[in-house]
Amino acid sequence: MTELSERKRDILRRVVEEYVATHEPVGSKALVERSGLPVSPSTVRNELAELEALGLLTHPHTSAGRIPTEAGYRFYAKEVLERMDVRPAKFPLDLSSMRSEIEDALQSTTEMLSQVTHLLALVSAPGLGTASVRHVELLLLQPTVVMVVTITSSGGVAKKLITFDRPVDSGLAAWGNEYLNERLVGVQLGTHLLRRSIDDQGLSPREQGFLDALRPAFVDLAAPPGRTLFMGGAASLLDGVSTDELEACRRLLSVLEQRAAVLELMNDSFDARRPFVKVGLDHPGLQAVALVGATYGLPTRTLGTVGLLGPVRMDYEKAVRTVRAAAFELSRLVESAYDD
Repeated sequence: MTELSERKRDILRRVVEEYVATHEPVGSKALVERSGLPVSPSTVRNELAELEALGLLTHPHTSAGRIPTEAGYRFYAKEVLERMDVRPAKFPLDLSSMRSEIEDALQSTTEMLSQVTHLLALVSAPGLGTASVRHVELLLLQPTVVMVVTITSSGGVAKKLITFDRPVDSGLAAWGNEYLNERLVGVQLGTHLLRRSIDDQGLSPREQGFLDALRPAFVDLAAPPGRTLFMGGAASLLDGVSTDELEACRRLLSVLEQRAAVLELMNDSFDARRPFVKVGLDHPGLQAVALVGATYGLPTRTLGTVGLLGPVRMDYEKAVRTVRAAAFELSRLVESAYDD
């Protein structure tokens, strides 16, 4: 199929775009009239027949025009990815003021994605384990209860209650607060360095015992990346879809209730370094659904994925352009936040 002539590629592209726009089968005569192709309808008709023989087009019934198959959408989407501009388009949302509030930025990005494309928008968040410690606060809530508040470089805030067998000396809590900020600020969560920073042979048994009790508040933060998922556009997903697409969209909405399954779909492409398109997902109930996505993060590692889910009859060029722009802006945001 990669051996298609330039004319076949052009005709396939026009059929896909015409069908996405009108949801009406595309005939040779209408294609020539609307697109201004410099060939006769009979020539186009022959090309359409050959594209159908290759499995890229089909037709609902004998007298109807052609519509794209899943293979046709895949071929079209592959060409969209290959002809991307060098620089991403501008995303219609300014995230520069949100670098200390990453979660707000992710939610705002999700909402904007769904508004722009009218598709279901998904953004997976960086796991706390991908960030470093920005500040630690120990709060003595009760004589035997200490709350450990950890603020990360990504703007995340984690709280954990630690209960002791006996009352905690306020002086010891104050010392622990100062010590942990001296040793942990700037250290990445989930690393051996963080574990070593809590251990110090120069400490007294009382001091080391106090830190050992607080250790889970930091070690347990290192969760796998992308475990938090932001969604937007579910309420309007069924707007504008055709009757034959309603069932696919309903199945998609039911899958969204299985958060782990959706995260799995997103994380399957976590190592991708370029935007990607998957037409017909390998998941029960999602064979008639397409996923367009792009990853974001730091130059050295991926932190999350931006995605759009919808029926296979979608505007792939717009979807690719939009997720790429969003991923680019989120990468700039987290790079700024993680550097602070």
